[in-house]
Amino acid sequence: MQKNLVIVESPAKAKTLEKFLGKDYKVMSSYGHIRDLKKKEMSVDLSNFSPEYEIPSDKHKVVEGLKQNAKEAETVWLASDEDREGEAISWHLSQVLGLDSAVAKRIVFHEITKTAILEAIKHPRTIDMGLVNAQQARRVLDRIVGFKLSPVLWKKLKPSLSAGRVQSVAVRLIVEREREIENFQSESSFRVGAVFTIDGQHIRATLNHTFKTEAEAENFLESCVDNEFTVIDIEKKPVRKMPAPPFTTSTLQQEAARKLGFTVAQTMMVAQHLYENGFITYMRTDSVNLSSLCINTTKDEIIQGLGANYSHPRQFHTSSKGAQEAHEAIRPTYINQHEIEGTQQERRLYDLIWKRTIACQMAEAEAEKTTLTIASDADPELYFTATGEVITFDGFLRVYKESFDDDTPQEDPDEAILPPVKKGDVLTTEEITATERFTQHPLRYTEASLVKKLEELGIGRPSTYAPTISTIQQREYVEKGDKPGEEKTYAILTLQGDEITYTHKTETFGKEKGKLLPTDIGTVVNDFLVSHFADIIDYNFTARVEKDFDEIAEGKEDWQQMMADFYHHFEPMVEETMQQHTAHKVGERILGTDPNTGQTVSVKIGRFGPVVQIGTTSEVEKPRFAQLKKGQSMQTITLDEALQLFKLPRTLGQYEGSDIVIGMGRYGAYILHNKQYTSIPKTMDPLFLSHAEAIQLIEEKRQSEKSNHLKTFEQDTELEIMNGRYGPYLKYHGNNYKLPRSIKEPAALTYEQCMEIIDKNKK
Repeated sequence: MQKNLVIVESPAKAKTLEKFLGKDYKVMSSYGHIRDLKKKEMSVDLSNFSPEYEIPSDKHKVVEGLKQNAKEAETVWLASDEDREGEAISWHLSQVLGLDSAVAKRIVFHEITKTAILEAIKHPRTIDMGLVNAQQARRVLDRIVGFKLSPVLWKKLKPSLSAGRVQSVAVRLIVEREREIENFQSESSFRVGAVFTIDGQHIRATLNHTFKTEAEAENFLESCVDNEFTVIDIEKKPVRKMPAPPFTTSTLQQEAARKLGFTVAQTMMVAQHLYENGFITYMRTDSVNLSSLCINTTKDEIIQGLGANYSHPRQFHTSSKGAQEAHEAIRPTYINQHEIEGTQQERRLYDLIWKRTIACQMAEAEAEKTTLTIASDADPELYFTATGEVITFDGFLRVYKESFDDDTPQEDPDEAILPPVKKGDVLTTEEITATERFTQHPLRYTEASLVKKLEELGIGRPSTYAPTISTIQQREYVEKGDKPGEEKTYAILTLQGDEITYTHKTETFGKEKGKLLPTDIGTVVNDFLVSHFADIIDYNFTARVEKDFDEIAEGKEDWQQMMADFYHHFEPMVEETMQQHTAHKVGERILGTDPNTGQTVSVKIGRFGPVVQIGTTSEVEKPRFAQLKKGQSMQTITLDEALQLFKLPRTLGQYEGSDIVIGMGRYGAYILHNKQYTSIPKTMDPLFLSHAEAIQLIEEKRQSEKSNHLKTFEQDTELEIMNGRYGPYLKYHGNNYKLPRSIKEPAALTYEQCMEIIDKNKK
């Protein structure tokens, strides 16, 4: 009989644990949850809101193996992660395996190190039902919202749509930001800068006032002609810069996006690998707390590597409410391990975590900031300021400098060094420039800045940010994309000597890359939910629900009573919305009248996405439909643009005895010729594609396909050697077979050699 069975949720974690536990311990993985709500049913008893769980078919074998080993063990240790999800996994295991609480022991550790694991085994506990119930409450509430709201969307908008409690709020943030941008009115003003010199050294300064019009800016420059500018004040003050706290889940996601270009999901996947391999502490946390062991070992590391003057041990305190996953911040398990072995992504993320942890225990950076005030006698209320900063002690900046989002105001520690001047010094005016600048619209969200906003609003928890952002993109409510910006011409007035020159330049303003943009479907679904279920996707309500989950976790609130209170408010809203009848389809927008037929032209969500419709179903003649082009939006498309879409399909003429037809399909514009489809690149407009351009695209596709077909065989026409995206392969009876790496000349293979490779692949 085996003495100990340890059950964790992932094979990688099991492998790491086995290194630390002796031969008396067997470690097995549950591969995540072994039990869940049924997929195609609500699986919630609405009389008392108890969940109805099942073991999915793909987990039967895993469960059987766990049951057999649990029976044979003297002690079963449930060692899933330390958060609510991990607690629920342990509870499901105890239920399904029929474990007696006297036999089953719950152990938790927030780092996979020998010390942490042996310490956990010394202090086992029972399953925390507060944490389990908080997880069940979230799961059940989200299932009720999803299963009740989705049919409403199917009936009112289009089939296969779905709604989620937190996801819908995230989409709402993105849609509302887009509306802010659409309604934004840019205003221009003139900012004035000057270049002064003293003893041949330059001083760049900025005026304390902006001018609304070109005339005002011009008047100011004229008033500066022959003016003498003097240093009227010098202020020197020491500046101290504090290091950022160690990483929480959200700050790690934000910083990995800014510094490494990782998506939120990518960061969590890489961090999970680092945790399971014993390199970092648990990666789902909203705490900035560090253990005394970490603080002491980090202190030694800093003193040894940089000197005692760089060390400043400090403890950070978590301000966020309900830090239930809160034992410690994300940090390296061994601070003396500067680098790790792993993939490039793992090494880069580990380096980021290591530097942030070291930096937060380092001395503040010290600088001396100098501010010069420069004015003339003409108007003492209008003066220039020049600032310079000298780092006198780099402190934590020697290791790490935090990044910021585009819209976060920040001080630059690398400002120019000012030349030595004293009060009363007269400066030579090299030039004074008034440059027209435009107010910028609010920035669209990136994945990282959306996480930051969700956290600020108290929506979601460390474990929910990544799945929320992935889900809204998978559902095609939001897409990641670029905005080209707008070209604007701006004026520059330059005073040199006693002459003012006028120039105009063109610049692109408001260009954005990799931002989250609402799709038409996302916008229509959001507007519908805001209109009919405002309470459910209200920011305050969603944050309040998170607090309720925290109360349940602490045993201060009954989770089934919380469900009952919610459901009795929610169900009547669903029923009322289902019964409502409207003259127009949800999201439909009337654009005007077709001049040829006199029929109504509208835009709406069709079965495969946004469509323009001419006519209505009530008329004798069937309505005609056209899909929107890539880049067009239901919210902004005009009547003229909509009517242009009905010029497709169009026939350009013939080639090789067959018509060339240009059309628009679900996946974009295409050429149909001789029953073969050729995609039209996004850079070409299908409405203006010429006969010659169409032939060129057809021929280019043929050449591309020809180069993909390396060899055919007379013995069997079904066998072919192909060249694919990832290199050569065999195609036989509709199946693909990899070629061994040792084959350098695929086209030289004989029929017999190919069949031998296929047989080996099959086996």
